[in-house]
Amino acid sequence: MSNATGERNLDIIQEVLEVFPEKTRKERRKHMMVTDPEQESVGKCIISNRKSQPGVMTVRGCSYAGSKGVVFGPIKDMAHISHGPIGCGQYSRAGRRNYYTGVSGVDSFGTLNFTSDFQERDIVFGGDKKLTKLIEEMEMLFPLTKGISIQSECPVGLIGDDIEAVANASRKVLNKPVIPVRCEGFRGVSQSLGHHIANDVIRDWVLDNREGKPFESTPYDVAIIGDYNIGGDAWASRILLEEMGLRVVAQWSGDGTLVEMENTPFVKLNLVHCYRSMNYISRHMEEKHGIPWMEYNFFGPTKIAESLRKIADQFDDTIRANAETVIARYQAQNDAIIAKYRPRLEGRKVLLYMGGLRPRHVIGAYEDLGMEIIAAGYEFAHNDDYDRTLPELKEGTLLFDDASSYELEAFVKALKPDLIGSGIKEKYIFQKMGVPFRQMHSWDYSGPYHGYDGFAIFASDMDMTLNNPAWGQLTAPWLKSA
Repeated sequence: MSNATGERNLDIIQEVLEVFPEKTRKERRKHMMVTDPEQESVGKCIISNRKSQPGVMTVRGCSYAGSKGVVFGPIKDMAHISHGPIGCGQYSRAGRRNYYTGVSGVDSFGTLNFTSDFQERDIVFGGDKKLTKLIEEMEMLFPLTKGISIQSECPVGLIGDDIEAVANASRKVLNKPVIPVRCEGFRGVSQSLGHHIANDVIRDWVLDNREGKPFESTPYDVAIIGDYNIGGDAWASRILLEEMGLRVVAQWSGDGTLVEMENTPFVKLNLVHCYRSMNYISRHMEEKHGIPWMEYNFFGPTKIAESLRKIADQFDDTIRANAETVIARYQAQNDAIIAKYRPRLEGRKVLLYMGGLRPRHVIGAYEDLGMEIIAAGYEFAHNDDYDRTLPELKEGTLLFDDASSYELEAFVKALKPDLIGSGIKEKYIFQKMGVPFRQMHSWDYSGPYHGYDGFAIFASDMDMTLNNPAWGQLTAPWLKSA
C-alpha cells in the first residue's frame, strides 16, 4: 500500500459519512482512521468503547453475551442459568461451537439451556423464590454439576432481585459453588463489559477456592487463557504446547472445568489468546499471585513460530530446544500447504470486521497465503487493541470501530474486497451480493484454525470460498427486475 491508497481511503471515509446528519457524522468520523507506519499508538485518531449512535444499526452484543456467551458458557461441568426471559438463554446456547469432551447432561452442561423463563408476574413480584426453586430442581435432575452460575438478564437488574442472597443460601444447601453474575444486558456499551464483569466474578467467587490446598506443580505449568475451543482451537493449541514440554493445567474456558480455573493460581505462566476478554483476570493473577502473562497468536505458521519462541523464552534451554524441534517438525507440512494454496490466493484482498481480537490475530495467516488486508475493524475493541493492531497493518489501511450495517456495506462497495471475514449478522447480505464471505466468529462451521493443523483447514476454507464459481452466478435480490 502507499500514500495514494491512504488518501483514497480518507476520501472513502468522507463519502461514506456524507449521508449522516452533521452531529452523527462528526461523531462517527472519530471511529475511523487510515494507518500510518510512524504511529506507535492510535491516540485520538480513533475512539473506541463508546456507546453506539442511537438509530444506527450496530452489530455489537450485550454484557450478558460477553459473560454467558463467551466467558462462562464454555465451562463444561457447570450449569449456567439464564435468569430472565427465555430468549436470551436460547440464543446464547451452543451457538459458538465451543467443543468439549464429555456426555451432555451427565458431566457436561454447556449445550443445555437452563432458564428461569421470566413472565410478567415475575417482574411484578420478583424472581428470587423462582430462582431458588430452579436451583433445587437442577440439583435433583443434574447432580453431577460441579457448580452453578446465575447469569442475570436485563429485567433482573431493573427490578432489583437479590441474586447474591439466593446464591449464598443455595451454596450452603448444595455444598458447591453457586456464582451470581450481574451481567444484565443494559450494562456498558457492548459485550466487552460482560467479559470484565465475568472476570471480576471469577476473581471474587472462584479463583481462591483452592488456596492452601495441595497441588503437585512442575516448573513447566501453564494455563491457556481466553481460548474458547471454537471448532477445537484450544485442542490444536494444546498439542503444540505439550509437544514442546509444557504442562497445560487449565483451559479458560473452552473444554474447561471449574477445578482447572481454581488451580490456575498455581501455574508458572498464563498464555492469553483473547486479550480483550481475559486480560483483566490475567493482570489480577500477576498482581496477587506473581504469575506473568503473555499474549500469543497461533494463526498461521509465521505467527505460530514467533509465539512458540516467545513462550519458550519464558522457560529454560530445554523448552527452547523443544520449541525449535516442534517448528522444524511441521515445516514440511506448512511448505506443502503454502505451495498448494498460495498460487490460488496470492494478491487477493481481504476486509475484516470482527470482535475484539481476530482482526489483528488472523492477519498473519492471510499473509502467509499471499493475501492482503485492505481494511480491518472491531465491534467492541478498546484503544489498546487498536494499538496492538497498528504494527500488523500496512500503510494506508482503513481501520474502523463499531461500524454500522450501512457503513460496512458502503466500505465493501468502495473497496471491492475479494473476501470478507466477519460475523453471522453480516454474512447473508454480502453472500446475496455475490461477495465471498467467511463467518470468522465461529469459523463457518469449520475449524480448528489454531495451530499448524488448523492452518491447513484455514487455507482450504479460504480457497474453497474464494474460488467457488457460484459467486459469479449471483445477483442480489434487490437488483433483480420484478
